[in-house]
Amino acid sequence: MKIVDTIDALRKARRELQGRVGAVYTMGALHDGHLALVSAARNDNDSIVATIFVNPTQFGAGEDFAAYPRTLERDLALFEAAGVDLVFMPTPALMYPDGFQSTIHVKHVSQGLEGERRPTHFDGVATIVAKLLNLTQPDRTYFGQKDAQQVVVVRQMARDLNFPLEVIVCPTVREADGLAMSSRNAYLEPSERIAAACLYRAIRAAAHVYDEGERNPDRILAAARSVIDSEPLANADYVSLNDPQTLRPVTAQTDQPLLLSLTVQVGKPHLLDNALLPLSLNTQVGLTATLGGAN
Repeated sequence: MKIVDTIDALRKARRELQGRVGAVYTMGALHDGHLALVSAARNDNDSIVATIFVNPTQFGAGEDFAAYPRTLERDLALFEAAGVDLVFMPTPALMYPDGFQSTIHVKHVSQGLEGERRPTHFDGVATIVAKLLNLTQPDRTYFGQKDAQQVVVVRQMARDLNFPLEVIVCPTVREADGLAMSSRNAYLEPSERIAAACLYRAIRAAAHVYDEGERNPDRILAAARSVIDSEPLANADYVSLNDPQTLRPVTAQTDQPLLLSLTVQVGKPHLLDNALLPLSLNTQVGLTATLGGAN
């Protein structure tokens, strides 16, 4: 595994990679969810490039940029064991040098959901992903379902700017009690960690009424909210049903696929989770066709 931290070294190493190249972009603090992306990339491609970069521009005022977990030695060992060929580890000064002035703003799909709670977040995401796509030149790039809005923003940006690649979406990897794996789970106290399982129970409750034939958006949302409301340590930022392509709120009955999203504060962290309805779509094939896809 080659490790580089300059743009010139990255470009040279990228030219040496063979065949189809898959890319996995991370902020480090790796867990099994990240490694599932690497595994999918390894299955689909000849070479893998990964990044470790805690991107300051996607953190808002008062968020946890300084405290975000950093486990570099462990991350590199995990990447090497997983078969990554090339790791790029830039600094903020390299990615945003003095005089940097350009930002990518994806208009509509970055609004609402996390975009309402964190209004500058997706500008930071779109800008850094565009830079990394330009630098690493992958054939396919891999994202996790847990950050579904991020995936849709990246898909839209890649299409609008004509990046010649596929955006592959991999299913959320969960703990035994259903909690979606996240680097920020480390912030949870023991009692909060138990309470955090309510996110997945809420998804299952909504999916159950959907599978029973319910199509009224208010009733589907009510099934999820009732689970969150019953957990004293949980406070929902939002629970929402959206069109998975446009992210417009769904307010009328439909048999078209739905994206159920929720962000819930438990202790310090705001925890994200989501699922496509019907649940049968929550496979790599279904998620990629619905949220990601080819340009």
